Amino acid sequence: MNEKNKQLTIGQFAKLHGINKKTLMWYDEIGLFKPAAIDSENGYRYYNYRQSSVLETILLLRELDVSIDEIQEFMKNRSAANFKCLLDEKIAELDRRIDHMHALRETLCSYHINMATLLSMDLDEICVVEKEARTLVTLPIDKDTSFDKEVEMITAKTQKLHLHRLHDASYGTMISADHLYHGNFDEYSMFFIEIPAAIQDDAVYKILPGQDKTAGENHSENTEKTGLHVQPGGKYIRAFHKGIWEQIPEKYKEILAFAKKHGVRLHGYSYEMGINENVIDRIEDYITQIEIPIQ
Repeated sequence: MNEKNKQLTIGQFAKLHGINKKTLMWYDEIGLFKPAAIDSENGYRYYNYRQSSVLETILLLRELDVSIDEIQEFMKNRSAANFKCLLDEKIAELDRRIDHMHALRETLCSYHINMATLLSMDLDEICVVEKEARTLVTLPIDKDTSFDKEVEMITAKTQKLHLHRLHDASYGTMISADHLYHGNFDEYSMFFIEIPAAIQDDAVYKILPGQDKTAGENHSENTEKTGLHVQPGGKYIRAFHKGIWEQIPEKYKEILAFAKKHGVRLHGYSYEMGINENVIDRIEDYITQIEIPIQ
């Protein structure tokens, strides 16, 4: 007997392809994948090696979460064109899932850094750190924008950016250094959303449709029009505030005194971001990280 025509029992064929024989029985029952032969006396199903490529195609599509109905439709109309069309769709979907997993890993790493900071931080310390440039998505706010309104704005924006969850990005507020120097500690200008690098280009493209996906880099001075802001790289003063937001002005006074003492000047915006909301129950324990570029 030719090896390709050799008959295999349902158990042997299932083992060959690493699946349960009940799966083959179900595929037979729904008409998706039939055995090569059925013994008329005992009803035993038999398969041959020639069927392996067909079964592997079905298993591949199942692994890609293609529905049984879609697979059945494809199997009835198998062709190179139909298979390419189906694969195009699934490759694009898989790419989106991969991007999401990369973004999720980046988010987890960010949380991990925040937790490590919490375990080692000195709340009274004000220091200078070096930061890389990053692109932020921004939303205009003012001192009268309520917290509830901010949450609604963030939710709407993340949906527009097709983020899976709010935790797929980091969030914070921005206040002009000029306002700080004039003592206007409640004159917040923008709410920012930091998109993970893995999906940042696509997010920027959704804001600037029809333009190059790196176009956000050219819009740092025009956030109101584009909804984008490039936080510059360079040296920053970093400080931490623990407690309610109404007490943050006291921390800013300390930062201004620190800058004056060290002969540096704040410029651009101060970027505030909570770093421990995942592990607290009381707003009094909330820790805000403050970072301001210096000249």
